[in-house]
Amino acid sequence: MPTSMLKIESPAAVHVTVTDACLSAELADGRSISVPLGWFPRLVHGTAEERNNWDLSGDGAHIHWPDLDEDISVEGLVAGWPSRETEESLNRWLAAKEAGRPLALYELNRPGDGESG
Repeated sequence: MPTSMLKIESPAAVHVTVTDACLSAELADGRSISVPLGWFPRLVHGTAEERNNWDLSGDGAHIHWPDLDEDISVEGLVAGWPSRETEESLNRWLAAKEAGRPLALYELNRPGDGESG
């Protein structure tokens, strides 16, 4: 008996909006998705300017905030996955942000943690 294969396309974002309460993405297939901003602590701790500085990569499969070193997959948003960042990692990031040091994970994990003598 023949069966048909249903091809499911990965969701892709075409536009992103971040408010003090939620992260919303307009998807290429016409859907919109909104999730609580509290799911993504780095966005919560970002300024409006930092939150609004985002770009799309992977043909809209990923949203990146360069000022906050945050990357979120659109597939994860659709699936309802909040950030999986550990409290320890977030605390290192917050300390670096407050001190004006680089926020990228690879920079935070370097010996000396970006501090100078």
